[in-house]
Amino acid sequence: MRVGIIAVQHESNTFADEATTIEQFRQDTLLCGKSIEAAFTSAHHELGGFFEGLANESIESVPVFAARATPGGTITRDAAQSLLDVMAHELQKAGELDGLLVAPHGAAVSELDADFDGLWLAWLREIVAPGTPIVCTLDLHANVSPRMINACDATIGYRTNPHLDQRARGVEAARLLARTLRGEVRPVQALCSPPVAINIERQFTAEPPMRELLALAERQRSLPGVLSNTVIAGFPYADVAEMGSSFIVVTDGDAMLARRCADELGARLVADREAFRGHLISIADALASAAETAQRVCLLDTGDNVGGGAPGDGTSLIHALRPIVERRCFAKVFDPESVSRAAAAGEGGACVLSIGGKSARSPFPPVEGACEVRRLCEGRWAETKTRHGGATGGDMGPCAVVQLRPGFDVLLTTHRTMPFSLAPLIACGVDPRSYDILIAKGVHAPVAAYGEVCDRFIRVNTPGVTDADMTRLPFQHRRRPLFPFESV
Repeated sequence: MRVGIIAVQHESNTFADEATTIEQFRQDTLLCGKSIEAAFTSAHHELGGFFEGLANESIESVPVFAARATPGGTITRDAAQSLLDVMAHELQKAGELDGLLVAPHGAAVSELDADFDGLWLAWLREIVAPGTPIVCTLDLHANVSPRMINACDATIGYRTNPHLDQRARGVEAARLLARTLRGEVRPVQALCSPPVAINIERQFTAEPPMRELLALAERQRSLPGVLSNTVIAGFPYADVAEMGSSFIVVTDGDAMLARRCADELGARLVADREAFRGHLISIADALASAAETAQRVCLLDTGDNVGGGAPGDGTSLIHALRPIVERRCFAKVFDPESVSRAAAAGEGGACVLSIGGKSARSPFPPVEGACEVRRLCEGRWAETKTRHGGATGGDMGPCAVVQLRPGFDVLLTTHRTMPFSLAPLIACGVDPRSYDILIAKGVHAPVAAYGEVCDRFIRVNTPGVTDADMTRLPFQHRRRPLFPFESV
């Protein structure tokens, strides 16, 4: 048997100003055919799990198309159409397929269609041979539409945040597809989308309240006839009708059981909804808390969360920490202009920089001042450990490490990159253990890596397009009523 593999992954922040073009996909991943296998076979990613799972079942993998871009603004119409065109061309080249393993992100929004994942999944369902099974994986931060569910025979989402189980979910999806092809099971699924949006700060799966919700899901998976189930926390930075939490249950031919289990999970979330409000910590309170401990602290800059589509040049925490000269601090900022100025000054040189704060919606101004250029580097890095996102390496573009004040270093990057690994820092000669306070532009995703060097994490309610207080975002298209915006 031959099974096709397709992935189009983007987490679209509709509140971000800069749209996502096809160039952002080229900068990250835009691959066809065998090049996908070369890039992902050993990756801690669901595509790596697809290849492993199919090999375990003695089924031929047929890599078709893989596209991924760093989270950012809405995908342009031209980029969306280009992705669809390449997918169609490569699918035609692939020949006859017995089944499909597909990996959307689940929170992709485009100018072509606000439910971009639903669009391309439904298109696939229409063009493949009738009866061809399609098994799908989703990010825990998906905004799930009925169109996405209706297009697939089974849907399996990540169960951990940080996302450390991506490869395992890919293996699970491949195993389920193999069993379906052999006629051992007949998957049916149900979707429940309760009127609750889980605050991003409450989505850490190792702690309450998510831990208890996931425990209920795990108990359901032990029931006879339940093949899989998924707790989707949702992505709050997409102004779409599907924004919010959802639950997916896959059973062996028992639609009533799938519906009953999905509704049970939805009812539990509604009943416990108050526990899923954010516990928001101000900048002042975060700094006071950090000052009370001798432990190494990671301040999570939730409002400038690059993994949620923020620009990565926010300066709120840098401004706040700059005067605290008794603490050694580190920050990483997307700022190509400052990289160029630092490069012109050369290693050991001095230059006046205006760091960060350059994007249209940056709520704080740049950090101005004379800086010493400590190091220039190429910005390429490799990761061997399992990290959020499954990446095994990346490219920050030309970089510069500058000293903002004695004891405060800033890594300036040319490409906007996510803080999911310590390898980018180490590649630029930065020792994370040499600082008292490190700033990471994320919420939960950095914890897997930064947990190796930081004793304590403080999620700081900084302003920005990934504001942890979702009630402050200018939604126009979300469903109503929806907790915590309205009573339910």
